[in-house]
Amino acid sequence: MSTISLRLPDSLHQTLRELAAKEQVSINQLIALAVAEKVSALATEDYLGVRAKRASRKKFLRAMAKVPDTEPHERDRL
Repeated sequence: MSTISLRLPDSLHQTLRELAAKEQVSINQLIALAVAEKVSALATEDYLGVRAKRASRKKFLRAMAKVPDTEPHERDRL
């Protein structure tokens, strides 16, 4: 486990304190969770970008041609 020193504006620190109390976790846990979520989101974005570069409209249309043209179930309608 690593220790870091973090400088935050007082207003953000106060908001963190309030959120941590509301969620019944420590400020450290809240910050670690927020960082983990952000890292995961960025990694996912990178992964999807790599996958998108391999994409092909031809393959997409071929796959879509296999999907039946039917109305969605009632609960799936927008």
